[in-house]
Amino acid sequence: MAKMLYQGHGSYRFTLEDGTLVYVDPFAGEGYDVPASLVLVTHEHFDHNQVDRMPHAPGCRVLRAADFQPAPGEYRTFDVCGVHIQPVQACNENHPVDECVGLVLSFDGLRFYASGDTSTTDDMRSGKLAAMALDYAVFPGDGFYNMSVEEASACAALVGARHSMPVHLVPMSGEPTPETLFDEGKAQAFHAEGRIILHPGQELDL
Repeated sequence: MAKMLYQGHGSYRFTLEDGTLVYVDPFAGEGYDVPASLVLVTHEHFDHNQVDRMPHAPGCRVLRAADFQPAPGEYRTFDVCGVHIQPVQACNENHPVDECVGLVLSFDGLRFYASGDTSTTDDMRSGKLAAMALDYAVFPGDGFYNMSVEEASACAALVGARHSMPVHLVPMSGEPTPETLFDEGKAQAFHAEGRIILHPGQELDL
């Protein structure tokens, strides 16, 4: 069974059934001791792109937003380490659409939407994401660099994943602290069908 470790803020890692380690937006928390097979970066803000926080296994791939979107509006999919990765839109006034991506990851019979930093996108409104029949999705809700938890809840309804989780709940302007990794009040204010609230350091069987 695949597992997700929520490290805090917008950082998490997956352990696939075959032991492959996939890190998404590395920056905060603990759990960087296991060598990465694949590191994914949704955009180049400092709180998402610390790709050297963990050791890299031989042949480790690091894929960044520019790899998934080499030109504005041109999206490329990848199949790496048993993971199919399809980029989708991610954007708001602080995150230009041509510099950011969300990622739909397919592995071990699951589909996981890694939203990156975003607000409501055309891919949500159009039903594109809902049509993917997602199993899990994460949504940012700091209300400063990203949308509020109220808008994140509305996005979760548009996306319609079987389970949705709030992440990136505190605006980050420096080094992470225990207080900036998570906000319980905002997490509880996030509403979605099949809501899951993970706290930093918690691991979820997917």
